[in-house]
Amino acid sequence: MAGTGGSWRPPRSCEDYWGEWKHCRGLRHAFHHYYAHGELPDCGRWREDYEACRAWERDRAAAAQEALCKSERARVMEKQKYAPVWKPRKSPPPDWYLPLDHDKSN
Repeated sequence: MAGTGGSWRPPRSCEDYWGEWKHCRGLRHAFHHYYAHGELPDCGRWREDYEACRAWERDRAAAAQEALCKSERARVMEKQKYAPVWKPRKSPPPDWYLPLDHDKSN
């Protein structure tokens, strides 16, 4: 993402950042986030990214480009810090074709 040439474009359109900010501030999302995480969502980064995107479109400001790149890298790192719930399999279990034991009592 680095480089200040005329060919560089923001990772998302400015409208995407605006839409994410609006969604983040919505009542349904805020309620879900509070229920899941015990705190209200921090939507400020989406707004900052929107402003940086507009600054890039308007002035081709290097600081705006760097801010967008840094923010997107942080989002990717946040997604990667959580381990998957299930371990992916390379092949099916050996008895995958056998009927399930629904009649068995635990």
